[in-house]
Amino acid sequence: MRIRPATATDLPRCRDIERAAGECFRPMGMPQIADDEPLSLEELARYQRSGLAWVAADDQDRAVAYLIAEPVDGALHLEQVSVHPDRARRRIGRRLIDHAAEHAAAAGLAALTLTTFTEVPWNAPYYARCGFAPIPAEDLSPGLRKIREQEAAHGLDRWPRAAMRRTL
Repeated sequence: MRIRPATATDLPRCRDIERAAGECFRPMGMPQIADDEPLSLEELARYQRSGLAWVAADDQDRAVAYLIAEPVDGALHLEQVSVHPDRARRRIGRRLIDHAAEHAAAAGLAALTLTTFTEVPWNAPYYARCGFAPIPAEDLSPGLRKIREQEAAHGLDRWPRAAMRRTL
């Protein structure tokens, strides 16, 4: 498995990966998450052009997982980390996260941040194993507060969510 920058030709596959990964939410009683459409190709292209989109590619150089991020308040915010279910439990997501951490540290950023569901085993508990800690609501930066407000407006707060941080 090789981590590399996402290319424009990877973006449709990234959408397919996210759709497949989203199906894992259906048996958790979260069908709205499973049915939520991935970011558009145009939105994904914005991350790709900014150099903040990476894929894990298999031996045929086909993306099997991806991560997109953006700077938020002095940290690199992980907007999406998705691994195709056929490739789950192989540390691919962790490798993508570690790659993003190396990129962020080299850019002089202090941390990685993300928002996630707290009661989904492959969300907050997984990220805690990857070195992330919950951020108390009163300690959210302005940018993270705005992200949480957007998530709430999108209906994601019908399930418990939290912001998390991994200091670099």
